[in-house]
Amino acid sequence: MARLYSNENFPRQVVEALRRLGHDVLTIQETGKAGQRVPDEDVLTFASAENRAVLTLNRKHFIRLHNERPGHAGIIVCTFDPDFVGQANRIHAALNAQSNLASQLIRINRPAA
Repeated sequence: MARLYSNENFPRQVVEALRRLGHDVLTIQETGKAGQRVPDEDVLTFASAENRAVLTLNRKHFIRLHNERPGHAGIIVCTFDPDFVGQANRIHAALNAQSNLASQLIRINRPAA
């Protein structure tokens, strides 16, 4: 299963659902960096050093970082979805479709209503 690092804005409920699906998810809160306004560049650097793909709702900045710094451990950008379990299942399916997350940008969108 995947090693992931959730950005501060990422829903805890999705993190918990991903853990139940077998993924190793570390949150920014668990690293003691919550509320410190850690720059996105530093989030990506930390995640890559820990060989973890970033989970984030901050699509614009992380897509830019993916283009500027493609040598990362993976970035998963998501739209907000109040169906937390459904979102976790979509992330899980996307992760299972990848043999390697290194340098990959994965987009997870909320399904159309």
